[in-house]
Amino acid sequence: MYIIAGLGNPTKTYEGTRHNIGFEVIDRLADRCRTQVTVRKNKVLYAKAILEGERVILIKPQTYMNLSGEAVREVADYYKTEPENIIVIYDDINLEPGQLRVRQKGSAGGHNGIKNIIAHLGTQEFPRVRVGVGEKPKGWDLADYVLARFSPEDRKIMDEAVDLAADAVEMILREGVAAAMNTYNAKKK
Repeated sequence: MYIIAGLGNPTKTYEGTRHNIGFEVIDRLADRCRTQVTVRKNKVLYAKAILEGERVILIKPQTYMNLSGEAVREVADYYKTEPENIIVIYDDINLEPGQLRVRQKGSAGGHNGIKNIIAHLGTQEFPRVRVGVGEKPKGWDLADYVLARFSPEDRKIMDEAVDLAADAVEMILREGVAAAMNTYNAKKK
């Protein structure tokens, strides 16, 4: 069994923001599985599904971004899932809008949601799909930037990126992280 966690912030206030791109990818995966991530249990919204022949739990932590690890750890403990079977999808300001990076493991790279997941899992060794949302413009506060919505031009790019990120997750399940890295890390926007 795999846990697929898309990071974001709960409530309609944050829908469509850069920080919520992980939630959007989870919703796209749920659509492909003909389900919805609407069941509430403790600190997550979740859905059980079959994706690429694998049993998966799709989750959207409801703890707010900086405490994502609490929710991921709770679900991992409940389903007795090892970190290598937890795929995390999140926004990355170090990548151009729509650019993807798949990784087997690694540091948080300054992302507070990932820092918290690493702290709660006690390891950096879990696969992740980073979705580029673009660099913060000069003079902007980082929090204001990641909590802002995309420009109409970037929104079109991000809609495509959400599909690509969902494709990358499916490839991880089907062929492994290395195959997804070879396919999606080579693509440039």
